[in-house]
Amino acid sequence: MVSVRNPPRSVCVIGAGPSGLVAARELRKEGQKVVVLEQNHEVGGQWLYDPKVEGQDPLGAGLTVHSSIYDSLRLTSPRETMGFTDFPFLIKKGRDTRRFPGHEELFLYLKDFCEWFGLREMIRFNTRVEYVGMLDYGAFGEDLKWVVKSKVKDSDEVISEVFDAVVVATGHYSHPRLPSIKGMDAWKRKQVHSHLYRVPEPFRNEVVVVVGNSMSGQDISMELVNVAKEIHISSRTLDVSEGLSKVISKHDNLYLHPTIDCLHEDGRVVFIDGSWLTADTIIYCTGYSYAFPFLDTKGAVTIDDNRVGPLYEHTFPPNLAPSLTFIGIPKKLIGFPFFESQAKWIAQLLSGKRSLPSTDEMMKSIQEFYKSREADGIPKHDTHDIGVFEYCDMYGDNVGFPHLEEWRKELCVSAFINSVMNLETYRDSYEHDEELLQVAYRSPHFTQLEAEALSGSL
Repeated sequence: MVSVRNPPRSVCVIGAGPSGLVAARELRKEGQKVVVLEQNHEVGGQWLYDPKVEGQDPLGAGLTVHSSIYDSLRLTSPRETMGFTDFPFLIKKGRDTRRFPGHEELFLYLKDFCEWFGLREMIRFNTRVEYVGMLDYGAFGEDLKWVVKSKVKDSDEVISEVFDAVVVATGHYSHPRLPSIKGMDAWKRKQVHSHLYRVPEPFRNEVVVVVGNSMSGQDISMELVNVAKEIHISSRTLDVSEGLSKVISKHDNLYLHPTIDCLHEDGRVVFIDGSWLTADTIIYCTGYSYAFPFLDTKGAVTIDDNRVGPLYEHTFPPNLAPSLTFIGIPKKLIGFPFFESQAKWIAQLLSGKRSLPSTDEMMKSIQEFYKSREADGIPKHDTHDIGVFEYCDMYGDNVGFPHLEEWRKELCVSAFINSVMNLETYRDSYEHDEELLQVAYRSPHFTQLEAEALSGSL
């Protein structure tokens, strides 16, 4: 629905990772006055690798480290499926040219994106947001403004500013989620969340239990094989992928176990099938929780069992939007294009090009969505796990954003299937994808900037 264009607004974007950067670009396109507050010294968010984790609580309490990236991490999706629609993630001379490059290459891509669109001038680095709250709790809709308090690194001064709108783009891979295991508090040996895992060397000659069979759990387990004495993967299901089964069968120091039942002070780890072992370290690859410790909405937005809500289309709090919005909440989708469609919708709402449904209509839609998830047997903590391309396309329809290209979808599915079948080699064996790659590189968005990239001018 289109309405009258609004005068420029002051907008604070919190975070200069992928979602924050594309939000800043789209907001500026719509004529808004944008300030991006970033707690680190550079752009990238999660993709700004931080090797210094010493002194951190190993289980995540009071963390000051934002990134969860470990040194050897490579992308799990091919580069052609990553990137924003008008700025493809191209191969560049002298850099990591692999289809599944290491994390540094994606960080450099984000730096390229920032420079190409001149976004750096809007970013205040080393600035941590301490508080975001409504200026007047009785004001809603167009009159709502936000107080944002921030601190510059190594300074005690609190800077207080008022903005017309706030876009929360802080990501969701920085606040470790831990299981509840009997005896966990009393277990005297080393326990660490994968958030702080960086390299395998500290685990040399140890007996390590890896809790969780996610991609990070699998990656870390395979990396420890040549360093640790034994690696024991504890999984909620013993029906693991063919790829992981192949890896386990190849290594005589890699074992699979069911869920942990309890831990004992003497170092024993007891599993629900009654088996047990004595371990030196437990690494919890158990995921992350949404957290916005700076945000005060007086209960208008809450986190309940990892469900952030109520949010219309995972983006808009019905009582507070469009003055408060969230970008980057959904998971298990092709992230960068989706963030871009979110950013366009937010920017066009603030400029007045579009408008949201009524508060009642948005609340009704949210409740219907919750009921449909419950009917499908999806637990509340997986509310924001999307997992289908169709949702991205339907979301984009709200703002005229193009549907995901078929080649992008097919490449993504192909990579996933290959990872399930060939866990150790899928990032470097993809001959069957060559026809899809040719289609990808003939698309307008790839050819548009290819010459500049290959010449090194991008």
